[in-house]
Amino acid sequence: MSIQIGDRLPEVPLQRIREGIETVDTNALFEGRKVVLFAVPGAFTPTCSEKHLPGFVAHYDDFIAKGIDVACMSVNDPFVMQAWGQSQEVPAGLQMLADGNGDFTRALGLELDASAYGMGTRSKRFAMYVDDGVVQQLFVEAPGEFRVSTAEHMLDALR
Repeated sequence: MSIQIGDRLPEVPLQRIREGIETVDTNALFEGRKVVLFAVPGAFTPTCSEKHLPGFVAHYDDFIAKGIDVACMSVNDPFVMQAWGQSQEVPAGLQMLADGNGDFTRALGLELDASAYGMGTRSKRFAMYVDDGVVQQLFVEAPGEFRVSTAEHMLDALR
């Protein structure tokens, strides 16, 4: 079963690169904070690079003005996430999180079998609003869709 509104996020380590590779558990990332976490099936893939991440980059300041941090996650390694963030000119505060083995994605119940495309297990495309580790809003895309996980849709939901 996948995570639902009102559920606490599972505690799973993720990785990011700042001064070097850091492993940080989800409790540390989300405890005491308001965060929009959005996930993409793969860094550098067309919809993810042309629409999904750029939308959150363009509206990053709108989320910050609401006191909400933003994090992007993908089942990629931290080096790929760092390179993708640099290529997309991601603001320094927008965290690029790597779920390299898909452990967090599986714990959320939001995995996607993309093996038919040579991509193995990935994350479904989604966006969630988390307040102090508890899911307040959750928007999961149907396969091949890009509507409900956009930055604009999330901003509308937060009004």
